[in-house]
Amino acid sequence: MASAPRLPPRRLLFVSILSTAIGVVMAFGAKFILWLIAAITNLSFYGRFSGAPATAVGNHLGFWVVLVPVAGAAIVGVMARYGHRGIQGHGIPEAMEQVLFNESRTPPAILVLKPLSTAVVIGTGGPFGAEGVVIATGGALGSVVGQWLKLSPVERKILLAAGAAAGLSATFNAPIAAVLLSLELLLFEFHPRSLIPVSLASAAAAALRARIIGAGPMFSIPPVASASGSLFLSYAALGLVMGLLSVAVVRVVARVEEWFERLPVHWMWRPALGALAIGLLGFYDPRVFGPGYDVIDQILGAGLSPSGAVKIGGLKLAAWGVGVASATSSGTLAPLFLIGAGAGAGFARGLALIFHGAVMDPRLAALVGLAAFFGGMSGAFLASMALVIETTWRIHAFAPLLAGCAASYLMVRLLSNENIMTQKFGKQGREVPAGYAADEPVRTQAR
Repeated sequence: MASAPRLPPRRLLFVSILSTAIGVVMAFGAKFILWLIAAITNLSFYGRFSGAPATAVGNHLGFWVVLVPVAGAAIVGVMARYGHRGIQGHGIPEAMEQVLFNESRTPPAILVLKPLSTAVVIGTGGPFGAEGVVIATGGALGSVVGQWLKLSPVERKILLAAGAAAGLSATFNAPIAAVLLSLELLLFEFHPRSLIPVSLASAAAAALRARIIGAGPMFSIPPVASASGSLFLSYAALGLVMGLLSVAVVRVVARVEEWFERLPVHWMWRPALGALAIGLLGFYDPRVFGPGYDVIDQILGAGLSPSGAVKIGGLKLAAWGVGVASATSSGTLAPLFLIGAGAGAGFARGLALIFHGAVMDPRLAALVGLAAFFGGMSGAFLASMALVIETTWRIHAFAPLLAGCAASYLMVRLLSNENIMTQKFGKQGREVPAGYAADEPVRTQAR
């Protein structure tokens, strides 16, 4: 296979400067989107005007809380119909679609409508992560800049990936994982022409994030003990279970999505119908609402019992699955993190019951479960490990993470050709690269 063509040095420098600037913009963009979600959350559940971080836990709306996510989803349905339908989805697959099938041309309207619509959904209780919308917004910004400057498709792709990486880096403070995620899910290449600009964008966003959002790891958890070599099989087994769960979840979500598509109502109302189920689940347990970053913290820090972690993970899975299947504007990473962490803690508890004593540290099992489930669901094998290390600063967990993520990835590859990021393309009969490949020759314009 021929190697991917290089960008001429001046073009590489130009694209790198643009990418760095996009990284700077996205740091402020992430700050604004997080503030907007917090403001809508405060208004929706407490009737107050404030941009302070808030969750729906502790609201006093009673059964009326069921209607809050319905109202938010209905607004987004109207925005999708009369604004742009591209706001539907959970961010990364839509960016992949632009890269693979539209020469990285994202409609400019998405740059405004996607963050606004997702902020409304999450702020009114949608069980989704804020990082998805920031990734999508960053990708849209890179694409729009590339279109405005009339860059080549390859250069637009690099800017789109740089914006997406900057969005994740600014939200999760995970600059290395952001680069890896862009390489695995957007660029499908490992080459200096893309690695350099994307890395600069991610680094710029992370550096500014420390000043305008905050430094330190995303999840503050106590130190976890290192896993001994004898536990390798236990974490590999956990990974296999997470892989099986990933395959099952993707297939169930696809079936529920087909059910929504068969409903005799206009597609703009499907998100509201899905939100009704979310509202009922949130009435039962308000922790279902919103991204759930605080709940992830509790699971990883053993603030929840394994049974409690499994319970909230199951509820989150149901709410997230219905929301995604109803084609609302959503995000993926945080919900998958919570579900995987809950399943990992439950796996450790199950082994303890079988062997009449603790076999695995529930916190480390939750950490590995989180990464293995996200890796299995997304296909981002390397990024899943790096995300966990960077969001927790637990570097000594690499060995069990590697075992669990590799086993999960293996199980998914054995049983399925699709994951949550690619299932819609498989349904449409469109092929997605399964690994790195040489790209189209670069056509540059004289400057």
